[in-house]
Amino acid sequence: MGSRAALPSRARRRFALLAAALAAVLASGAGGLTAMADEATDTPSTSADPRPLACGDGSYDAEVTRNGNTWNAPGYSGSSMLEAMRAGVASLTPGRTSMESVVVRGSGDVPANQSLDLPSHTSLEVCGTLNVTGQMAATHAPIRVRNAQNVAIPYVENMHGAPYFGIFVQNAHNVAMGDITMELNGGLGIRVDNHGNTSQRTTNVSIDSATISGAGSHAVETYGVDGFTAGTITASSVGESGLLLNDTINANIGTIRATDVASGTGYAAFRMANRNGALNNYSTNIRVGEVIARGGGRGIFCVSQSGGAVIDRVDIADTGNNAILIENCYNVTIASQGGTISGGGEVRLAARTEFANNRDITLRGFTLVNSRLTENPCGENVTINITFQNSTDNSC
Repeated sequence: MGSRAALPSRARRRFALLAAALAAVLASGAGGLTAMADEATDTPSTSADPRPLACGDGSYDAEVTRNGNTWNAPGYSGSSMLEAMRAGVASLTPGRTSMESVVVRGSGDVPANQSLDLPSHTSLEVCGTLNVTGQMAATHAPIRVRNAQNVAIPYVENMHGAPYFGIFVQNAHNVAMGDITMELNGGLGIRVDNHGNTSQRTTNVSIDSATISGAGSHAVETYGVDGFTAGTITASSVGESGLLLNDTINANIGTIRATDVASGTGYAAFRMANRNGALNNYSTNIRVGEVIARGGGRGIFCVSQSGGAVIDRVDIADTGNNAILIENCYNVTIASQGGTISGGGEVRLAARTEFANNRDITLRGFTLVNSRLTENPCGENVTINITFQNSTDNSC
């Protein structure tokens, strides 16, 4: 084993894609990311093999393997999957300034009240299932990244159980997640925040694809982040939101796909809250390609002085609560590239008295079927240009 000069071929390919995605956020006019941008020392290669490689392909600095009931890693042989993974990470070069990698081959149990912490310049790939067992404990996660930079999690093939968080990223910078799958029966899927030190934002976090079912809370949640990029977030049978962005700026999301998410709650397939997008007087810095929602609670929910958002397309049907609720939000454009909202709860523009009323809201390009649109109170500079099909227009 030893320090390598470059990432494995698939890791190089993935980092090139993620770097391009993050560059798109900046190119969109959302503004520069505010912290740690000049501290990255791992430069992605653009000459990677374009062929898709499965989990565990390529070469690694450390391997964690299971043989029967025994887990093996550099310096460890025993019954604990968590301790084996910790040994694999600990075997990497101390004080490294370039990426080194660990692959986990096999499935096993990990405790809900402990964490595998990934330090800076570490890549972890889990080719198997993490089965989270026992009583959860606050802030713990099977995979945790805190106060670190340049960390990659290219694959988590699956996670079962009820973790407090499945993956937890806090006060970290330049964290790239690849293909993540979780089939949970409680807990929260992926949480990214800055609550270890709220004076500094977590920066440059990306997810290629997250497929999460059964979480009792949110599938994916951010809070206090500058620079969040995701390809596809797929959530099903999740208790609260599919994707919840809190106090996050400079976000670029491809597709949010939600089925039976937030049933019986005020949450939504896609929710923005707590001054999300509050950058440069709410200039556009939150971009979403498409929100697809079936059943569940709300489809899209913008609340508590959030905004600066453009959602290109919508495909929302049969929500149990509002298909769209915009409440005290600023500079929000929904569905300028088209879509359909059918049945379920109404599209509603509302306001609470403790915050300034809605302003600069645009709904256009989509068809509203078998529903209604209600605006109360009247907002400031609200533009509605949609097609009503067997639906009622109660806007101002």
